[in-house]
Amino acid sequence: MPVEVTWWGHATCTVEDSGVRVLTDPLFARRLAHLRRRRGAPPPPGAAVADVVLLSHLHADHLHVPSLARLTPGTRALVPRGAARSVPGLARRLPQLRFTEVVPGDEVRIADVVVRVVSALHDGRRLPVGPHHSPALGFVVSGEARTYFAGDTGLFDGMAAEVGEVDVALLPVGGWGPYLGHGHLNPSRAAEALARIAPRSAVPVHYGTYWPIGMDAVRPHEFHAPGQEFVRQAARLAPEVSVHRLAHGERVRPEVAK
Repeated sequence: MPVEVTWWGHATCTVEDSGVRVLTDPLFARRLAHLRRRRGAPPPPGAAVADVVLLSHLHADHLHVPSLARLTPGTRALVPRGAARSVPGLARRLPQLRFTEVVPGDEVRIADVVVRVVSALHDGRRLPVGPHHSPALGFVVSGEARTYFAGDTGLFDGMAAEVGEVDVALLPVGGWGPYLGHGHLNPSRAAEALARIAPRSAVPVHYGTYWPIGMDAVRPHEFHAPGQEFVRQAARLAPEVSVHRLAHGERVRPEVAK
């Protein structure tokens, strides 16, 4: 069966490969602190069914405890090293999940899929406060295809070499507010990352889902435009890559190497 990617919004995707369902950074909430889901209904119950969940870093919009509580008992969860001591009550509140703490360079096998942990350039702490115990991570899921989930990251030296050859790249291209600082990819930087990594296909994520309450009229193009702008920039910098700009809940079967 070809690999399938479903984008549920923000950084939440399901990657189905070799009979294994991989879920990334699940965020199923209508509201998170000052953020409100502005596009797309929350994912259906079936989105919470996975064999393994990949948690890229400890920010609450990526490691969201109430969303993790919806996962099927026994689900494997790969989390950055130090998560248990940085997120209060993580294991106690989620005893039904099987946590494994990982760092870049680790590999974890789930049935016929191998998940390789890679680096990310991002603040990995549990905000608004917290010690620098936990790295931010990306993951390469290898089965019939090789799928790179970047988590949240900026460009960094050695990015392409560490990620290696992949078929599909799930790249963040925006955020949840009008400004993106260090440790993030905007559409142009994401297109540069795409040119460096050179996958066959790409799916832009982490944009156009959550927006601060009361800011609907403030720079709204920053919410709506990143996906389309990434498509434009990718066509300029990496024209050989097929870019799939998905709607929330839409799935695609990207091209992979034979």
